[in-house]
Amino acid sequence: MEFFKQFDNGIKLVVNQMPSLLSVSMGILVHIGAAAETDSEDGISHFIEHMQFKGTSKRTAFQISDEMDRIGAQMNAFTSKDLTCYYAKSTTAHAEEAFDILADLFLNSTYPEDELKREKGVIIEEINMNEDTPDDLCLDLLSHAFFGERGYGRNILGSRENVSGFTKNDIKNYKNKYYVPGNIVISMAGNINTNIAEELVNKYFGNLRNSPCNKPRIAVELQARSLYKTKDIEQVHIGIAYPGLKRYEEKSDASLIMNAILGGGMSSRLFQKVREELGLAYTVYSFMSAYAETGSLALYAGVNAVRYEESVEAILNCIEDIKQKNISEEEFIRGKEQLISSQIFAQESSSSQMLLYGKELLYRGKVYNFKERIDQISAVTLNDVLDAVDVNFNGEKRAMSIVGAVDKPLSL
Repeated sequence: MEFFKQFDNGIKLVVNQMPSLLSVSMGILVHIGAAAETDSEDGISHFIEHMQFKGTSKRTAFQISDEMDRIGAQMNAFTSKDLTCYYAKSTTAHAEEAFDILADLFLNSTYPEDELKREKGVIIEEINMNEDTPDDLCLDLLSHAFFGERGYGRNILGSRENVSGFTKNDIKNYKNKYYVPGNIVISMAGNINTNIAEELVNKYFGNLRNSPCNKPRIAVELQARSLYKTKDIEQVHIGIAYPGLKRYEEKSDASLIMNAILGGGMSSRLFQKVREELGLAYTVYSFMSAYAETGSLALYAGVNAVRYEESVEAILNCIEDIKQKNISEEEFIRGKEQLISSQIFAQESSSSQMLLYGKELLYRGKVYNFKERIDQISAVTLNDVLDAVDVNFNGEKRAMSIVGAVDKPLSL
């Protein structure tokens, strides 16, 4: 059973009751992320996410984690291009205690100076780790090549210089702009009584004063560049991106099915050709990213360094074959079933449901409807997928990235 309530101050609550479970997942979602940051703010969404766990007016950083561990609960957070989420999962018996801790760190963090200094070092090491992880580096470089240095092209971690310089006032000013009730959704999924959920949100968030949240519209100007980074490593890492659909556009499901056919699984064109037939890669796949203003279809492969040019040719040949609309009924049915099953599998995870319901309400202003979603996917035809090919492979806007023992970019 689904429950929704919007409180007087603008906070929204959505609950998906899953009575067969013995646990509950709870999330606080804020509609802000790296893409909305200015140059001086670059990295601050992620920095704030870290600092929220570093002590409140009544708990130290250790007490936050210790109290969660004492009730056997799990807690974490993540930052994306347009979302920051703080979440916890606990047994039903300890849901109220877990939410008390989650709400405390979200609402009452004090950002002690010693913790501020220490966490800057932690995040700089995270940036260093990203630099030493060539697949992450390749996809970050691809974002820069495709979207540019700002907006959706920003690296979520930010720069070392910015992270080193962030202050407590920077955090408070940013939170005052975006951490406001009208920009927040609280989502719960699992075995929790809706009356208790409503009482908890009202208790901790009901007295928050709403204020305007003037989120900047993300400027999108696709760059269509090819970038490279030389790294003395064994593999060569390749990224290719094309323009995709915005979130919730008409052909979105057809595009997702097409992506499944191209590079979404072990039976996909990319996996079968590049890995199984040619033996050029261990990892090769494609994925869709959709935002309010734009979207992308991206491909990634970690390939044999000596034969990387052959790998690129094989990948582009797979794309060209898709562009010729050589898609069989069998491939279509398989891709469609993959998309349907992913929705069904998500029904069995309270964490997935918490995030799914939270995002739907945050992005779309609607309560997620499982039956409606399955009906939408089921209605997609092979002709819809063939039509989706035309809107996902604009060669004039193609971007590329390559990381490894190379001394030049890929040719566009």
